[in-house]
Amino acid sequence: MGEETVAIPPGRILLRDEGSGTEWPVEIPAFRLAPVPVTREFYRAVLGARPADEENEDDAPGPRTPVTEVGWRDAVRFCDQLSREAGLQPCYTLGPDAENPDSLDVTCDWSADGYRLPTEAEWEYACRAGTTGVRYGELDAIAWYRRNSGETVREVGILEPNAWGLHDTLGNVWEWCWDRFDPRVYGPYRVFRGGGWNDHRHGCRASCRRKSHPTLRTDDLGFRLARSA
Repeated sequence: MGEETVAIPPGRILLRDEGSGTEWPVEIPAFRLAPVPVTREFYRAVLGARPADEENEDDAPGPRTPVTEVGWRDAVRFCDQLSREAGLQPCYTLGPDAENPDSLDVTCDWSADGYRLPTEAEWEYACRAGTTGVRYGELDAIAWYRRNSGETVREVGILEPNAWGLHDTLGNVWEWCWDRFDPRVYGPYRVFRGGGWNDHRHGCRASCRRKSHPTLRTDDLGFRLARSA
C-alpha cells in the first residue's frame, strides 16, 4: 500500500508572519507531496479504524472527503504506519510516553524515504506553485470555503488544481504541518495551513498561518502526505 505523490522542484520561498510582521527566507530541496489531503477511506484502510468523527456513521461525510478530527500526533502515527505497510523507512520516532499531549518527544529523520507531514515552508511553496499572488487562482474555482461549501467538508480533487497538480491546498480543510509555530511564545503549538470549508476568503490565502496545540481535533482540520526526494 502506498500513496501517489507529485514531484515538487527545489526552490526558495519567503515566509511571513502577519502578526509580528517578520519575514524569513527558506531554501526548499526537491520533495514530493500528495495531490489531495488524506481521505476518510484511506485513513481507515491504513489504520483499520474509523476516524473519530465517524462515531455515528449515518451522519459521517463521504469516504472521499478529507479525514478530519485528527490531532497532529494522529497524523504522525498514520504516516509511520503507511510507511511500514509500503516497505519504506518511517520518518518519525515517538518517545516512550505514547500519550504525551505536547508531542515534543517526536523526532523526524529527514533522510528517510517514508511518508511525513510537510514543513510549512514546503507547504506554502507547493501551494503557490510558482505564483506570487494571494492565491494561485480564482477562489471559487479552486477552493471550498464558506460561500460555496454548503457548510460541510467536500470531496477531494473536484475543483481546479494549481500548476503543479495539487488540489484543495486552499479551502476544504486546514492541513497540519511539521513545524511549531513559535516555540518561545506558544510552546508545543503546531502550524496548520490552507483554510477550511467554513472560512471566509481572508482565511484561504497561500500565506495564512494558523496554530493550535497538537491535541486539537476539529471538523475542518486534516493533513496531506509528503516525502523527501
